[in-house]
Amino acid sequence: MSFLLSFISLFLFSFLTSFKASPQNPYYLGRYCPNTTTYSRNSTYFTNLKTLLFSLSSRNASYSTRFQNATSGQSPNRVTGLFLCRGDYSPEVCRRCVTLAVNETLTRCPYERDVVLYYDECMLRYSHRNILSILTYDGYVFMQNPNNISSNQNQTERFINLVSSTMSRAITEAAKSSRKLYTIKTELTTLQTFYGLLQCTPDLTRWDCKSCLLRSFGRMSLDRIGARLLYPNCITRYELFAFYNETGNKTLPRSALPPGSAPSPPSPPISIPSPRPGEGGNSSVIVIAVVIPITVLFLVFIAVFCFRTKRKRMIHETEPLAGDGDDIKSAGSLQFDFRAIEAATDNFSESKKLGQGGFGQVYKGTFPSGVQVAVKRLSKTSGQGEREFEYEVIVVAKLQHRNLVKLLGYCLEGEEKILVYEFVANKSC
Repeated sequence: MSFLLSFISLFLFSFLTSFKASPQNPYYLGRYCPNTTTYSRNSTYFTNLKTLLFSLSSRNASYSTRFQNATSGQSPNRVTGLFLCRGDYSPEVCRRCVTLAVNETLTRCPYERDVVLYYDECMLRYSHRNILSILTYDGYVFMQNPNNISSNQNQTERFINLVSSTMSRAITEAAKSSRKLYTIKTELTTLQTFYGLLQCTPDLTRWDCKSCLLRSFGRMSLDRIGARLLYPNCITRYELFAFYNETGNKTLPRSALPPGSAPSPPSPPISIPSPRPGEGGNSSVIVIAVVIPITVLFLVFIAVFCFRTKRKRMIHETEPLAGDGDDIKSAGSLQFDFRAIEAATDNFSESKKLGQGGFGQVYKGTFPSGVQVAVKRLSKTSGQGEREFEYEVIVVAKLQHRNLVKLLGYCLEGEEKILVYEFVANKSC
């Protein structure tokens, strides 16, 4: 009997301590530290780095604003650094996370001059280059929930349309806010609520913040019940549970949502599997101790063990990647090379022209791989700015429908503004 009691006590202790109760313990997500430029421990750069890290983690740092930048030393050994804490966390949680990041950086990224450490609660970054007010997409962490929204195509499309319209509006609000932070809370059904959080480093301009958030949002697969992507300059995340602290944060009320963004009453409810906090892209679990039968507790223990193993594997698989590559399948990487489009259309020859209208001309193109596309070359007098054009491309790419020709990407080259669609015979793009 004493052995059984000891086993149960040990089991309960292991069970309750196996969870990560945010925000007490900052949760590590990933890192970016390319081994392209390094330093030695007896160098001036290392001395300046230690000074910088001490400044960012001191008790006098700007934890109340959740953001601070600093520099140390002179060129060519100058170090520039910053931290960004998630805006819904308290200054004390921010301080603990930054302190932990500073303590871990020389272990996780030893000798590298370019470093970004990502945690659920904060981000720490430093470099030998100037990184202040400069937008970059080098090095990111992407995580998503493995569960799909629904096996029903109509329900999935309704959810994607809701997320696209809601997040697009929230991106604009986040970019123009003084804290570069915005949160979303809106009902999907009477039993299910959608939550989102978007944040940029406050040193970015409004345009750069918006570009970063759109790029981040564009890389997400919106048929999942949760996802997040962290760039060095911005954070984008959505879930179907309250993953952020609502107190004191600006949220997007239902009345401010774009028309049609919420499901209409006559429509059948979206059948969405209930998310499990902490699964996939989710990293915070709140544990409430209750008196339950030992049999049930044991089953929960087995589930938690499997979940923790799966999440650990997912974190490993979603380590930050250097750069974005040429993945045109992602809405965040839609840009085509102009010379490739010229070659595919025989330099926009008349024989390749499919049609013409007020917007410009449409050409049939064939890439060396054999893939056929419809190339819409917009009129140079359309008056549409480059940034507005890119924003429109990303939003359109997210609002795909099975009855519409799929947008594959775009091209911006000087005055050229081009949209690239899949080629479908007898259909208009």
